[in-house]
Amino acid sequence: MSKSGNIGKKSASELKSRRKKTPSTKELMDGILRGDQPMLARAITLVESTNPEHQEKAYKIIERSLSHKNDTLRIGITGVPGVGKSTFIESFGSMLTGMGKKVAVLAVDPTSTVSKGSILGDKTRMPHLVNDPNAFIRPSPSGESLGGVARKTRESIILCEAAGYDVILVETVGVGQSETAVHSMVDFFLLLKLSGAGDELQGIKRGIMEMADAIVINKAEGDNIKRAERARSEFERALHLYPPKESNWSPKVLTCSSLNGSGIPEIWQMVNAFAIQSKGSGYFKSNRQDQNTYWFHQTVESLLQRQFYHQSSVKKAMAPLQKAVEELRISPFRAAEQLLEAYSKGLK
Repeated sequence: MSKSGNIGKKSASELKSRRKKTPSTKELMDGILRGDQPMLARAITLVESTNPEHQEKAYKIIERSLSHKNDTLRIGITGVPGVGKSTFIESFGSMLTGMGKKVAVLAVDPTSTVSKGSILGDKTRMPHLVNDPNAFIRPSPSGESLGGVARKTRESIILCEAAGYDVILVETVGVGQSETAVHSMVDFFLLLKLSGAGDELQGIKRGIMEMADAIVINKAEGDNIKRAERARSEFERALHLYPPKESNWSPKVLTCSSLNGSGIPEIWQMVNAFAIQSKGSGYFKSNRQDQNTYWFHQTVESLLQRQFYHQSSVKKAMAPLQKAVEELRISPFRAAEQLLEAYSKGLK
């Protein structure tokens, strides 16, 4: 037998061996419940996979995880690129683990529309937190998701909670226009801003300001302290123009320095005050319930879309209709109607 034949057999044998080592649903679930980070990471990989076999496994794990640990705090952290989100999370998360809390960071990295790739470099920007045994950092590509949130971030939150994490931090890309996706899966929504960079006026936009439970002016250090204080005053005045939030919480504006840690403990005190108030009023629970309902509807839409595009009659009609739209022989609306007709006929 040739040498290449031996190598081929050896590779096949190694591949088989690796497949045998793939943990079962029970092994993954047991690993998650005992806080095993590699097992948690592997389960999240299953959740993010588009492989039908992986998805079926992931559904079972999510269902078993739902009943575990509901006394968590989910915090969404957003802001324009360059505002220092990763540095803030490094400082904030390290303070929390220093208090004995377990912190999970679901960091979403922008996906290139050209190469479809992501750098996934968040871990390199959190050198202390990544080595903290009480912290779990999971960078995921945003793909084509709105709001800079990975497609399966919500499910990943559930798994992290089952693994015993007390605080879940969701870091977004910070695209500004579609942050509803983040808001729909967290308890507290934190908007990071800069001062002295034209960010004060840029930040006063109705949608993002209405969603924020707090605005934090980051990089308030050295010569920037006075500018940060001025920005804080401007944002406080702007917040008075907005109607009261459903939670009856009055959004706060604070300053901090992620580099020297000033203002970081005050932010945690504020988040705690929000949790106490919203739990006391019943809003915390009702908001989680509304989010679960939203998650249900989103999943239904996703499954219907997948079923629609995978149907053979739709696949057959898609190419000629798309060409007709490109050549202006038919309007996109009429083409869409014809595609739906093809789908309905395929069901009969």
